[in-house]
Amino acid sequence: MEYKSIAIDGPSGAGKSTMAKALATRLGFLYVDTGAIYRTLGLFALDNGADPGDWNQVEPLLPQVSIRMDYADDGLQHMYLGERDVTEVIRRPEISDAASKISAIPEVRAFLMGMQRDMAKSHHVVMDGRDIGTVVLPEADVKIFLTASPEERAGRRHTELQGRGTPVDYETVLADIIERDARDSGRSAAPLKQAEDAVLIDTTGVTLEESFQLLLQTVQEHMA
Repeated sequence: MEYKSIAIDGPSGAGKSTMAKALATRLGFLYVDTGAIYRTLGLFALDNGADPGDWNQVEPLLPQVSIRMDYADDGLQHMYLGERDVTEVIRRPEISDAASKISAIPEVRAFLMGMQRDMAKSHHVVMDGRDIGTVVLPEADVKIFLTASPEERAGRRHTELQGRGTPVDYETVLADIIERDARDSGRSAAPLKQAEDAVLIDTTGVTLEESFQLLLQTVQEHMA
């Protein structure tokens, strides 16, 4: 059986996870949040007192780490570090920062590549991340580059963090977004960039429902 794959890339806070989950549900595909994998590894590094941006400190940890994805009855992806469900904790700002740093290490990306590609070999998937269309699934059936202005993304992330009970001011969130954009786009290993054959969707000033309808229409047109 030939499985279909949809790659959704874009910068931090662009709404990739929310949109990809909704799209996967609508299409009956499996949703794979690759960023959550890097977040989980970043958490493991911090838990072990390692600098997530230092390969010399991260390398000895890789043989010890046990990362697993599982899916609840509602189809939502859960991340496990060993037997610990870390789905919620990896959304904290400090873990986002650790994920950005650890994902810039080429050896780490190679270490996790197989896990990501195996999902697309055995399921119809909607996969989101930073380099899905360019590196992980370069032959994806549909490629989307989802983005929005830094200010718009910071506003969304600020609201999200407040809803989770994580108090942080908007200016700090905006500064973090801008810093992460620079780090993700400037890294040597699989930098964040739009694939040549990806469709650009900019959701600045657009509601969530309008954004999703645009995404769904784009995907349906290309899958047809």
